[in-house]
Amino acid sequence: MLCAAALLTAASGSFAQTDDPAATRKSAVSLLNRIHEAAQQQNYEGTFVYQRGATVQSSRITHVATRGDGEYESLESLDGAPRKMLRHDDDMFTFVPERHLLVVEHRQNRDSFPALLAASGDQVLSVYEPKLLGSDRVAGLDSQVLELDPKDSYRFAYKLWADAKTGLLLRAQTLDPDGQVLEQLSFSQVRIGGPVDKTPIANGIRSTSGWTIVRPPVQAVDMEAQGWQLTPNIAGFRKIRELRRPMASSQPGQPPIPVDQAVFSDGLATISVFVEPVEKNTRKEGAGNSGATHVLVKRRGDFWITLLGEVPQATLQQFASAIEYKPSK
Repeated sequence: MLCAAALLTAASGSFAQTDDPAATRKSAVSLLNRIHEAAQQQNYEGTFVYQRGATVQSSRITHVATRGDGEYESLESLDGAPRKMLRHDDDMFTFVPERHLLVVEHRQNRDSFPALLAASGDQVLSVYEPKLLGSDRVAGLDSQVLELDPKDSYRFAYKLWADAKTGLLLRAQTLDPDGQVLEQLSFSQVRIGGPVDKTPIANGIRSTSGWTIVRPPVQAVDMEAQGWQLTPNIAGFRKIRELRRPMASSQPGQPPIPVDQAVFSDGLATISVFVEPVEKNTRKEGAGNSGATHVLVKRRGDFWITLLGEVPQATLQQFASAIEYKPSK
């Protein structure tokens, strides 16, 4: 028993915080990159739970990484209205049974659970300080625990549990400045590795007969060419995409309204800036939040500016202060 205890102690200490900042950073970068790669390269299937305040939602996921035919994924909601998303690489098919609707679109982001990073581990640690917290168990699997504390007050802290063998993310928490959990995603059951059949997913993607298919028009846009200066004045945030989507008008019989979206990320947290023309509606300026997600709405002349992100409200305010509009001549 003493030998077993000694072995367990040694194992948990293998990923514990050290007094060498360089070694800690190197281990943290390695783990972050393993988390990102495992989500794409491993076969896995299981059930995970999303928790935010009183909200609890569970989903079933199956992911297949083939050698010559890319990634296949199935994501099905287990609570509330039925929804199922099937994916082959970046082609996404979302089935909405109660409306017999199939939404076909191109995936824009690759950082949804259990994927994580929108930047390299090195870039993430330019604005977060890593802490190695040793070993734990999640869903019956041994994991390595990493905490990422922000180097400023413009973002939240994160606590991550990664499978010790593969690096797959098993649990992720977003923490407020007092260390309280704002949001959590966690596998309750998962199987990693081994063969997983892609056939049900591939067949589901092809079985579209009888569904009303909608392909939302999304196009790249140059917001700077439209006169918008979106220069974040907060360290770490980089623009990762700009898109334009049509939004239904609140006035019957009127054409859709173009809505432009710029997305910024520090590798973990994202901030979206939406710009749309003002219409005859009852919208007001204001701010709000739900869990780790905050929203800020401001009016700039003939435009509504909406900022949305998993960051403190002060971060959105700071972002908004740097937005300028200079109409092209």
